[in-house]
Amino acid sequence: MKAFGFLSFGHYAIGNQPGPDAADTLRQALELAIAADELGVNGAYFRVHHFAPQGASPMPLLGAIVGATKHIEVGTGVIDMRYENPLYLAEEAAALNLLSDGRLALGVSRGSPEPALRGWEAFGYHAAEPNGADLARAKFEQFLSAIDGYAVAEAAPAEQQYPRMYQPGTPLPVFPHAPGLRRHVWWGAGSHATAEQAARDGVNLMSSTLVSEADGSSLGDLQAEQIARYRAEWADAGHDWTPRVSVSRSVFPIVDDRSREMFGMQATGRDQIGSLGEGTPVTFGRTYAAEPDVLIEQLRADAAVMAADTLMLTIPNQMGVDLNLSILQAFAEHVAPALGWRPATEGRVEGYPVG
Repeated sequence: MKAFGFLSFGHYAIGNQPGPDAADTLRQALELAIAADELGVNGAYFRVHHFAPQGASPMPLLGAIVGATKHIEVGTGVIDMRYENPLYLAEEAAALNLLSDGRLALGVSRGSPEPALRGWEAFGYHAAEPNGADLARAKFEQFLSAIDGYAVAEAAPAEQQYPRMYQPGTPLPVFPHAPGLRRHVWWGAGSHATAEQAARDGVNLMSSTLVSEADGSSLGDLQAEQIARYRAEWADAGHDWTPRVSVSRSVFPIVDDRSREMFGMQATGRDQIGSLGEGTPVTFGRTYAAEPDVLIEQLRADAAVMAADTLMLTIPNQMGVDLNLSILQAFAEHVAPALGWRPATEGRVEGYPVG
């Protein structure tokens, strides 16, 4: 593991519920990212969910973080392609990557189960498959074509153009174009098959917070197999660059009385098998909470953590900036160096694309 960042689900309170509201949550995310940048934390990543009191529109937040920081990578984990206009997303991603000097890590996927029944239809999109997988796939392919600079429209007759720039019928791509943007795109894979497809597509792998395989093996072992299959498929595809791989974990270093009181009872001894309501068993990861020396050994024994180059720490964002910053600081000071961490302030780790 060479890099680590935080992954926020962006939970906020609505109505009379206790906790930060939507505005507070966004401001706190920006504040945490600025402080994490100063620590040398490598990445600030945000989940995207619709029809729920969580983060839903990441680009304004990512843009604000880019403008207020110098080193930290900004990204998503993940954008649900079923809800997206792929050409507009291509324009936004290119602009953000240019503004950030290549600090974008755009995670996308089919998306996870959600509160809304076929919520993407409310956004104006329709799918043949019940879970919208066909819709997500078609949009993803169009998105990749657009960011690679391929034409997606043609110039109008001269008298209809304003300003007149092209010969009628000229193939037109979307603008701006950010060369190499595909190297900043990640597919959020929840299965071995989708990881292998990500390799064939030529994008980075963001292994999900859970996997659809459930044979009794640990999440770490299942994800390690997923990563191995992804890398083998990548080699077979013959791509001319080295991709990145991330995994996410809940990790709480216990370094003082406060952290012991807050997280001492959070540790779980094993992963769990459950369901997300789609009829397929899934494997959920355990929560790590222990003194640093114990955490180091536990994470070294997690095959997927050691196989990946980036570790995303899921944080309880609704508990405020100070607490979450203390988690990141404790991990940076007491755990990450033993896992091969290179702070963002010392330059980008091997494999990070530039520009």
